[in-house]
Amino acid sequence: MTLTPVRFTIVGFGNIGRRHAEHIMHNPEAKLLAVCDVNAMVQAKVPEGVAFYNSIDEMLQKETADVLCVCTPNYLHEPHTLAGLKAGLHTVVEKPMALSVTECDNMIAAANETGKTIFAVKQNRYNPPVQAVKKLLANNELGDIFMIQVNCFWNRGDAYYAEGNWRGTKEKDGGCLFTQFSHFVDILYYLNGTIVEAEGWLHNYAHQHNTELEDTGSFVMKAANGAIINFNFTTCAYERNMEGSISIFAEKGTVKIGGQYLNTIEYQQLQAATLPHINITAKANDYGLYQGSMSNHDKVIQNVVDVLRNRQPIMTTAGEGREVVRIIEQMYKDAVKI
Repeated sequence: MTLTPVRFTIVGFGNIGRRHAEHIMHNPEAKLLAVCDVNAMVQAKVPEGVAFYNSIDEMLQKETADVLCVCTPNYLHEPHTLAGLKAGLHTVVEKPMALSVTECDNMIAAANETGKTIFAVKQNRYNPPVQAVKKLLANNELGDIFMIQVNCFWNRGDAYYAEGNWRGTKEKDGGCLFTQFSHFVDILYYLNGTIVEAEGWLHNYAHQHNTELEDTGSFVMKAANGAIINFNFTTCAYERNMEGSISIFAEKGTVKIGGQYLNTIEYQQLQAATLPHINITAKANDYGLYQGSMSNHDKVIQNVVDVLRNRQPIMTTAGEGREVVRIIEQMYKDAVKI
């Protein structure tokens, strides 16, 4: 029996919206019905046979779909998710899920009221090195975790901030931990659980002329399991992204997920296991002027299809997306601007 494809719509057709569209179009179990963007210029990039709208309300009213992918700037994630849920659609929400716990709670309440599901996009969970270490932890092959070092050293130049007037603003962007490095907060949480204490320092060194936010930060934190966490980030790496890594120091071993995008097992010394060699070299989200995290959105879309067809559990729940936002809020609350 041939199943009817899961019908998708997209709001926000910038870099990440087009990435969603690409993977929906290539998934035989999915169909892209329509996209919406306030910028009429992007209509030329809409795939043939896909409807284009300037108004999300009009799109939701006219299209009979199953899912809305929310790929708009950070500050619009809450209102667009609420619109999709209230129209009877499941929603796929790009990172960060929202810019506050309060917004996340509003979204979760709406999902509960409508009986629909929020899928929080955390595609780095699918990275093979992350999955390999997750399996080690699930099997208790590392024992007690003592310390974790997170390094996020990327480059974001003037051209990046010039692409959108929301970027680099406190109200609409939220900060580097929301926009650039929420995936690293998520992987820290995914592998080791939540954060209970945080102390940090923030400064804007190289972007004072075009952002209201920090471009560099360093935190010392305590996890709920007692581990000490060092979390360091910057968008000042000279000319290109340098590193995105997580090193775990534990009772039964040490392992480092490294590379620029958590794309390789860079170091391992383990008591009872040997991880396979993993070094993925061509899977970053390439946006021309800059590169982002690993490109696993095909797996995100497949997970939506699998969940809606009762084949697989959801990879990242709304509650988990909310917890990442809560951790980020805590980090900012407990940081000193220098």
